[in-house]
Amino acid sequence: MAGKLKVTLVKSPIGAIPKQRATVEALGLRKMHKTVELPDNEAVRGMIWHVKHLVKVEEV
Repeated sequence: MAGKLKVTLVKSPIGAIPKQRATVEALGLRKMHKTVELPDNEAVRGMIWHVKHLVKVEEV
């Protein structure tokens, strides 16, 4: 795991619990359908796992 991940916000975090909203924000996702590239490491994958129902992930 040394590549990058493309993470896209596909579902609004408005109805999610506050901890999940904070995780989405910490991933750098501020608006719907925006994409960020993040390093592929255990910390980022753990954050994505907690909000997997809100985001779409692609390996780059």
